[in-house]
Amino acid sequence: MTSLLIRDAEVRGVRTDVLLRDGLIACLGTHLDAPGVPVLDAGGGALLPGLHDHHLHLHALAADTNSVRCGPPQVRTAAELADALAAAPGDGWIRGVGYVETVAGMLDSAMLDTLHRERPVRIQHRSGAMWTLNSVAARLVGLDSAAEPGVERDGDGRPTGRIWRADTWLRSRLPDTGPPDLTAVGRQLSRYGITGITDATPDLTPLSLAGLIDAATSGAVPQRLNLLGVPLGHTCDPAVTVGPYKIVIADSDLPDIDTLEAAVRRAHDLGRPVAVHCVSREALLILLAVLDATGAVAGDRIEHGALIPAESIEVVRRLGITVVTQPGFIADRGDDYLRRVEGRDLPDLYRCRSLSEAGVRLALSSDAPYGPADPWQVVAAAVARRAPGGTVLGADETLRAPVALERYLTPLSDPGGRPRTVAAGAPADLVLLEHPAAQAYSMPDSAAVRSTIIGGRVVYEQ
Repeated sequence: MTSLLIRDAEVRGVRTDVLLRDGLIACLGTHLDAPGVPVLDAGGGALLPGLHDHHLHLHALAADTNSVRCGPPQVRTAAELADALAAAPGDGWIRGVGYVETVAGMLDSAMLDTLHRERPVRIQHRSGAMWTLNSVAARLVGLDSAAEPGVERDGDGRPTGRIWRADTWLRSRLPDTGPPDLTAVGRQLSRYGITGITDATPDLTPLSLAGLIDAATSGAVPQRLNLLGVPLGHTCDPAVTVGPYKIVIADSDLPDIDTLEAAVRRAHDLGRPVAVHCVSREALLILLAVLDATGAVAGDRIEHGALIPAESIEVVRRLGITVVTQPGFIADRGDDYLRRVEGRDLPDLYRCRSLSEAGVRLALSSDAPYGPADPWQVVAAAVARRAPGGTVLGADETLRAPVALERYLTPLSDPGGRPRTVAAGAPADLVLLEHPAAQAYSMPDSAAVRSTIIGGRVVYEQ
């Protein structure tokens, strides 16, 4: 382990020196003396605990960088989509991401063939819940004979080309390239000041799990790594931690309440809280009914909480459930919400302040690559809640910048808990900003990140 002396940093409004030794914060004080220890002059810049993204998808984020953009703002019409697919590099499979129906309606194989039929194409819906394959791709994966329930069929039993929440099955039918290299993703997150990650991908296969563990042990992902998709009863490598058990309530196929209750009870009986994907009013109400029946345990989480009716807030608080939400979607997709979400639901979108003021445990996250990965953009969105076109969605749900940032500073093991602090004995997972905290709060921007430190080691310098 290396040592480092950070000179003249602003810590909780006071300028001080901070000495790091053996991966921990050894001490704080003015004019600290540490002969032979490298010095990082902070110049009065704020020193904060490293940020934790409590919900993202690492492998999808890596794959996203090599994918064709199929939705706004890059693509807005069917003609633009056809051009984007035609311009895709290479001569094999085309992977498209970010599609939304405003571009060319609800895609199926026939519609996608009119846009591109020469190469196999698979396009992921912006929600991440659905893939659409053109006819060439459908033939290559054997869609016609597939027994997978996520393969949608028309009234005559023919596949439409749409595949719902069957990523593992689809991946098994694609050319085997193995898990993507996560080195570039780890660097990108380091640039944002992120020192801890919760990967929220459900039902991790042995290959995917091995890839994530390898990225953690090799240092390709330098961040602390917490996993929700580890199978129940599975013992994991100590290089990563095992979080609550991820369960998806799919709006395309709402679960039988007894089946969901059995899954929650099994996880609880094995000592795992649950982290349940809820993006609709119906999914939330089903989950709350189940947790009322099973009893919630410490660590149970609602992932997204995209629509939380006002009358459900007290139930969430009473059950002690943490809500891990993504106000970044307001800034990213707000105009689309204004067109597509019922007016009665708009005040319930990605609640923040009302949850916090009611005593609900709240954490912020990105859901990258489906939402913006930059935590400073998410903080800015929580403060302004401004759609791309300028409309404010949920003015009563804004957070002050320090409060929003604190929701990125909570422990990976307790995302709704007390924010971590820069204090002696704490892990040396830190982010140094170019300027004092007050300036960072006035205009949240990842460009202000000067250095990111994990375990006392500098992993990013501007």
